[in-house]
Amino acid sequence: MYWVAGPSEVLAITGWGIADISLAKKKWVWPGQKVIRVGISPVNYTFQVQAMSAEKLPFILPAVFTIGPRVNSDEAMLKFAKLISPHDKLSNHVKELVQGVIEGETRVLAASMTMEEIFKGTKQFKQEVFDKVQLELDQFGLLIYNANVKQLVDVPGHEYFSYLGQKTQMEAANQARIDVSEAKMKGEIGSKQRESQTTQNAAKIDAETTIIATKRQGEGKKEEVRVKAEVQIFENQRAAEVAEANAELAKKKAGWAQLSQLAEVESAKAVALREAELQRVVEQKNVLTRTEKLKAEHLSKASVEYEIKVQEANWELYKKQKEAEAVFFKQQKEAEAKKATADAAFYTQQQVADGALYAKQKEADGIAAIADAQGLYLKCLLKEVNGNYAALRDYMMINDGVFQEIAKINAEAVKGLQPKISVWSGANGGGESGAVGGMNGVAGVYSMLPPLFQTVHEQTGMLPPAWLGTLPSSSQSLSN
Repeated sequence: MYWVAGPSEVLAITGWGIADISLAKKKWVWPGQKVIRVGISPVNYTFQVQAMSAEKLPFILPAVFTIGPRVNSDEAMLKFAKLISPHDKLSNHVKELVQGVIEGETRVLAASMTMEEIFKGTKQFKQEVFDKVQLELDQFGLLIYNANVKQLVDVPGHEYFSYLGQKTQMEAANQARIDVSEAKMKGEIGSKQRESQTTQNAAKIDAETTIIATKRQGEGKKEEVRVKAEVQIFENQRAAEVAEANAELAKKKAGWAQLSQLAEVESAKAVALREAELQRVVEQKNVLTRTEKLKAEHLSKASVEYEIKVQEANWELYKKQKEAEAVFFKQQKEAEAKKATADAAFYTQQQVADGALYAKQKEADGIAAIADAQGLYLKCLLKEVNGNYAALRDYMMINDGVFQEIAKINAEAVKGLQPKISVWSGANGGGESGAVGGMNGVAGVYSMLPPLFQTVHEQTGMLPPAWLGTLPSSSQSLSN
């Protein structure tokens, strides 16, 4: 019998002459063979997946998956025909199978993410669920054609998203109230804003000036502390290097002293050894001389003396040469030791000079940085007072306490003074005129003399001349 499958179907044939399953769109079916029609159109599955986030917050994830067989793969079609086609794709068996895979992967993925990550990264969450579910559905020959993850829903009794919505609404309402209050406040203070603008700007400038000054002082102190720390570290390093150099020098001096002493000992031993050898040779010669003398008593005495003198001269010459060599070797070693000592002292002085130079450079850099900071500070102050040098001077004097020092100095100057005040009065008629009025002026001048003389006497100890008058014991009048 000849079978033909529909556009959304495929024939699955088993039986005689077929090892496993044969899939085809149309084919002759012989006796001993069995054929069924397998639908390959995708099916929509709607689920309400209940999961829990990393914070132990439960939620419901509504999702719709469009799932069908993977028609472009023969292996996947064979799996689908074996495992899924015997059942109706809309049956509970297939739905529970797909739902179990989706719920398992969704719960595992949701447990590793926080609620905020799930809510804000819905697209990423959907893609990760899609990939993990597809990996599990591959073993059934199924393919996810489309996946739609809907908005997260609260689990009854855990109204997390409802509370978030209420929070957003309350924040919006509170923000609206704040905006209304701000608009009302701006309307009420708008008329007075111009009047208080000058005072506010002055206060703002003072505050900014204080903040900048405090910040600059803090930065200057911080830089000073950092420079001091670097200088101290460098000095410690130099001190350690100097100590190490001194130790190395002492070690070398000890080695040189040891070599010098060894050389002196070897020289002394060599001289003694040579002296012994020469003594032996002399003794041998003496023996030979006596023998020859015994053999030939009549040998010329001059010849014997000549031989003795020659041997003694050779001995003295050899002795002098060895002594000179020993002195030269000793002087050479002493010169080498002095040279090494001088080199070490020069290296030490050079390192100390380098350390002092580096410290001075760092100190100069710190002073320059402080000067730059003070210059920038003065420029900022001058800019804030609109170039008014008098205002800048007054501010700096107030800030440095100059006015307080001046007041203190003035107070110290007048401290301990005991001023004496004398009050003199004279009766002058105000209604007289003519000659009498002119005499009143002369009398007024004359009445000024007693307090003047009294003050001069108290201040300097001087008295007026006798022809002018004398001061009484009481400061009431002058007698003429």
